Amino acid sequence: MKIVVCENYEEMSKAGAEIIADLLKEKPKCVLGLATGSTPVGMYRELAKKNAAGEITFKDVTSFNLDEYYPLAPTHDQSYRYFMNVNLFDHIDIDKERTHVPDGLAKDPAKMGEAYDAAIEAAGGIDLQVLGLGPNGHIAFNEPEEELYAGTHLTGLTESTIKANSRFFASIDDVPTQAVTMGIGSIMKARKIIVLASGKGKHAVVAKMLSGRITTMCSGTLLLAHADVTLIVDKEAFEG
Repeated sequence: MKIVVCENYEEMSKAGAEIIADLLKEKPKCVLGLATGSTPVGMYRELAKKNAAGEITFKDVTSFNLDEYYPLAPTHDQSYRYFMNVNLFDHIDIDKERTHVPDGLAKDPAKMGEAYDAAIEAAGGIDLQVLGLGPNGHIAFNEPEEELYAGTHLTGLTESTIKANSRFFASIDDVPTQAVTMGIGSIMKARKIIVLASGKGKHAVVAKMLSGRITTMCSGTLLLAHADVTLIVDKEAFEG
């Protein structure tokens, strides 16, 4: 695992954007795996700036998002489809028909998950997957469990995750208790992975991920088994 320690959130965001920009220049028809949450917002802002300046283009890019709340309509202002539109897609030249987010209203989440993974394979697989780290060390919504799913699936959210995400909702009671998420197998198939972590609140999970020990109780540690992972952190997340 390569580790890039940045001075602050802004530098972390720019470092992540540079890696994605380099891929877009090298492979304009690449497949991106994208993440939501507050951490990648700055990086998406930097990518939009580069796109507006003509440095990069997304016109031939295909994207797949990690997860979506369940059950939540894509038009809901806290859905991850809405998040991606507002924070990235509406500001770049990407074809939204080529952007994919798990269906938060799927009548059969299991079948939808299988179809989602098949669509990723049909697109040629993910060239670069963006990840954040949850407060309990989860990646996507692969919460601490003795056993983890390989493919995209419906899962329950832990109390700590619901509490952490409640800041985006009017009330903690409004936070969905389930989500559809890529599984560990889906994530690990990506050819390259970048992980973003910022702030003192992420120091404990960053330290755990770098401890050299792998456990399903902290799914971020499973990334230690991947051949090409870059962890981009600010000093607060790295040093505590």
